[in-house]
Amino acid sequence: MFTLAHLSDVHLAPLPMPKPVELLSKRGLGYINWLRKRRSIHRLDILTALVADLKARAPDHVAVTGDLVNLSLPFEFTRGRDWLAALGEPRDVTFVPGNHDAYVRQAATFADRHWADFMRGDGGESFPFVRRRGPLALIGLSTSLPTLPLAATGRLHGDQLERLAKMLPRLKREQAFRVVLIHHPPVLGANYFRRLTNSSALREVLREHGAELVLHGHHHEASLQWLPGPRLRIPVIGVPSASGAGGNEDPSGYNLYEVEGVWGAWRCTMTARGWRDGGFGEVSRQTLYA
Repeated sequence: MFTLAHLSDVHLAPLPMPKPVELLSKRGLGYINWLRKRRSIHRLDILTALVADLKARAPDHVAVTGDLVNLSLPFEFTRGRDWLAALGEPRDVTFVPGNHDAYVRQAATFADRHWADFMRGDGGESFPFVRRRGPLALIGLSTSLPTLPLAATGRLHGDQLERLAKMLPRLKREQAFRVVLIHHPPVLGANYFRRLTNSSALREVLREHGAELVLHGHHHEASLQWLPGPRLRIPVIGVPSASGAGGNEDPSGYNLYEVEGVWGAWRCTMTARGWRDGGFGEVSRQTLYA
C-alpha cells in the first residue's frame, strides 16, 4: 500500500512587514485584507499542529497544491523554501504553485527560483511534470499567474494542456495510478473572479484520457466532485487551508489516500483529518475505488 498526503493553501504566517514601496501594487489591497481578516484566519500554531499530525501518520509522499505565501514578498519565498524543506526532502514532497505564489508580476519567477527542487519531474522537466512514486504518477500543473487587483483566477499557461494530453495515455499504458495536482479546481460553477479560465479545456482532456485523482486547493474547503472520464468518473478533491482557523471557512485539514492494487482493479481509500477542538483527528473516511 502507498499512502499519499495532500494539503494546500498554507499561507505561511505571520506576514513579514512589507516595505512601503512593496505596497504600491496589488499587494497594497492584499495587505489591507490581511490586517482586516486573514491574519486571524491563518495561524502558524494550527499549521504546526497539522504538520506534526501528518508526520505521525508517516505517509510515503506529500503533495502541496499551492499558496505557500500571501503577498509574494521576497522574504516569504525564502521562508517558504525552509518550510518545504522541513516538511520533507524534495523527493518526498511535490509542490505546485497557486495564485498567491505569483501575486504580482515582479514576483512571477520567485517560485521557480526558490522552490524548483519541489516542482520538477523525475527527468528535470517543468510544468507539466511527472514524478513516479510507487504505483502513482504525480502530474504537476501550474495555474499560477499574476492577475489584476480583486482577481484570483488561474490559467494553464504555455503548452501544458497539449503535453498533458500526451502524458495521460502514456501513463495509462504504463499502468500508473494517475494523480493530477493543480491549484485551481477544474469544475463548473466557480466564482468568476476565482475560476480557472480554461477549465473547460482541461475537463475535455480528462474526459478523453482519464485520470484516477485530481487534487486541488484554492477554495479553502473540503470538497468532492466528479468529472466524466473515458471509462469511470474522476474524483476531484479539495482540502481546506492548512493554516485555517475556521470562521467563514472550513477549519484546517488534509487528506490521506491509501492506494493499492493494479490497473483496472485499484483500491483507494480517502481519510480526511481536520482541526477540531484544539487538535487534529479523523473527520471522515471514504472509499473512492474498491
